[in-house]
Amino acid sequence: MNRPLPASALPRAILFDLDGTLADTAPDLAAAVNLLRTARGLEPTPYSVLRPTASAGARGMIGAAFGLTPADEGYEELRLQWFDNYQNAMAVHSTLFAGVPELLKGIVEAGMSWGIVTNKPARFTDPLVGMIGLHEAGCVVSGDTTPHPKPHPAGLLEAARRLGVAPELCWYVGDDQRDVEAGRAAGMLTVACSWGYCGAVEPATWGADFLLASPVELLELLTSASVPAAVA
Repeated sequence: MNRPLPASALPRAILFDLDGTLADTAPDLAAAVNLLRTARGLEPTPYSVLRPTASAGARGMIGAAFGLTPADEGYEELRLQWFDNYQNAMAVHSTLFAGVPELLKGIVEAGMSWGIVTNKPARFTDPLVGMIGLHEAGCVVSGDTTPHPKPHPAGLLEAARRLGVAPELCWYVGDDQRDVEAGRAAGMLTVACSWGYCGAVEPATWGADFLLASPVELLELLTSASVPAAVA
């Protein structure tokens, strides 16, 4: 699946999911939901159980910690309280994944743009990107920026519009199956990043154009394109 690219196949912009792709935010997401449990006299849910659900936000965290779905009684109250807990401590332990700063620097040096498309509400996205060093993104599209979150392509198409790049000249990178679905629906090449949270479905089954194990691999893919030799 992963192979050197011809220079003609290189993108003009790279769009990234946020949680589990650029940033390891699961520790703070998990802490926020475990505050709900301890406030109710319950033992914290093990981090190993919560981490794989982090890309699903409140639905994933509350589902893993309390066994509730959005259709269940009591879910909405927990969701609102989880939002408050998270907003109060959203960048205590969250960091960029190893290799991400180098990747973003390399993208810029290669003359490409980069941006963020996340299902995270702007209430959290806007402050968080500055707190963890992503303030140089060319655009930030949150889950409530457009009427439709991923896997709908609306957010990705809005990001391409803001960057002034045709969707077919963009790549989308994410750690969830819906990221690949959204990217394909937007007409973008897709990259599944197995360094992220990934959920219960194996990334190899998502149908992404590339499956990569680290941000460094993505940088290598972008910078190892074969350029035809000049004609004498």
